Amino acid sequence: HASAVSDALPPAVAGSGAPGPDDLPPALGSVHRFPFGSPCAMALRSGRVEDVPGDEMGFVQSTLAVPMVAHDTVVGLVQFSRTKGSEPFGERDRALATELAARAAVCIDNARLYRREHERALILQRSLLPPGDPEAAGLDIACRYLPGNTATEVGGDWFDVIELPGHRTALVVGDVMGRGLRAAVAMGELRTAVRTLALLDLEPAEVLSALDEVARGLGSPGGGERSEGLGGSGGAQWPSRAAQKSREADLSEVYLATCVYAVYDPVTRRCTFANAGHLPPAVVEPGRPARLIDVPPGMPLGVGGEPFEEVEVELAENALLTLYTDGLVESRDQPLDEGLDALRAVLTGPQMELEDACDHVLSTLDTRHGEDDIALLMARIQGLPGEAVGDWTLPREPRSVGRARDLARTQLVAWDLDDLVDTTELLVSELVTNALRYGEGEIRLRLLRDRTLVCEVWDAGLVQPRRRRARDTDEGGRGLQLVGLLSAAWGSRRTPRGKTVWFELALPDGAPAAELSVEQLLSMY
Repeated sequence: HASAVSDALPPAVAGSGAPGPDDLPPALGSVHRFPFGSPCAMALRSGRVEDVPGDEMGFVQSTLAVPMVAHDTVVGLVQFSRTKGSEPFGERDRALATELAARAAVCIDNARLYRREHERALILQRSLLPPGDPEAAGLDIACRYLPGNTATEVGGDWFDVIELPGHRTALVVGDVMGRGLRAAVAMGELRTAVRTLALLDLEPAEVLSALDEVARGLGSPGGGERSEGLGGSGGAQWPSRAAQKSREADLSEVYLATCVYAVYDPVTRRCTFANAGHLPPAVVEPGRPARLIDVPPGMPLGVGGEPFEEVEVELAENALLTLYTDGLVESRDQPLDEGLDALRAVLTGPQMELEDACDHVLSTLDTRHGEDDIALLMARIQGLPGEAVGDWTLPREPRSVGRARDLARTQLVAWDLDDLVDTTELLVSELVTNALRYGEGEIRLRLLRDRTLVCEVWDAGLVQPRRRRARDTDEGGRGLQLVGLLSAAWGSRRTPRGKTVWFELALPDGAPAAELSVEQLLSMY
């Protein structure tokens, strides 16, 4: 409410046509109801300007109730009043009031649309980034994400922490070229593809090669060659060639991305890196200056044509590994080399808690926040202690099955995991037996204890195990079904010299173990 006549109008006038003098203007955010047959209610229903009679107190001469219409939708109502002694409203006044209300309505509607899109963009961004503080075996992890577009708070940079079998961890940082909501959508599609490929337990270079194919498919609407040779056949309505080429070029730019993918093994403290056009990771080992890990950059995702290389690095205990995007070290006023030097200088600083180290890097470097998105992932190396690993090599002979059971039992008793002894013995026996029957070469048994218990059986055979449902007359074929029912998770993966079959068991929490249902027991027979 605003008045050129007085700062305080009579309550009936300030109440916008309310019936009684004790009525007060509606508070902000409250609901104000007009009588059904009142001029204001008619203006809201019809979307046309209505004349409101003067008040009984003789203060107001004439009032216009002007609906605020945006995109054929009434979003509000504005009232213009003139006091006694002024000229009554004319047609020019009505036209001016309608124009003012229409412009205000467009502004309000745009603000609502912006808020709605902003909320959706934030929901999208938050759903695409790892929730909370990621956890990983043998790693302390801290991460930060700062969008370059402060208006929408979304962008194309992403990071991820993916748990792999054997207590290994995949660390991913990527950057989709472009900014805003479209880049965030492209980032979400690529991040989903990365997680899917990572869970297939492929080597880092293989993950990037497959991701490159995915990125090229995303950047080519209709599958790349679909637009070739359309001719006049078919009833589908295809866009014009010029429009399609424009759209293809636009999408190709959005889906061009860089990415670094690393797999860390806490048992050996070795980390395998593969790089697709991204900046090199940085590492600081105790007592040594920070350095950049020399990983061949390769071509960005979506370009294709070149294979990716891998680099394996052994990291020292308490080393600090840093993955980042170019928004952290590069800006219009700072060349990339200077930014990398500044990053190394900051990382070589005093030891501090990991969360504080993240904040220190962002506050010390001249990031020029707002120019580009920033993703920062820092990991402190904490390898699994030797007493948390049991590793044995068994000869390829039948008595190795019993030997494997004895080793597993002894190790679990030493770890005070007596509740898992029976289940582990049974499943170890199944996996070692399968390795003897269908595998090749010597057999390796490994037990890992961290947040869960992991058992791995290695052999030189290349044939991957496949779970199947045994027929009633079959005398075997239920081993892997038993493994699947009794373990929290199981699977297999290729190795440079064969394969590894593994299963995982949750550590006991003191509660009695859940018994298998009748259906689960019957499904094994």
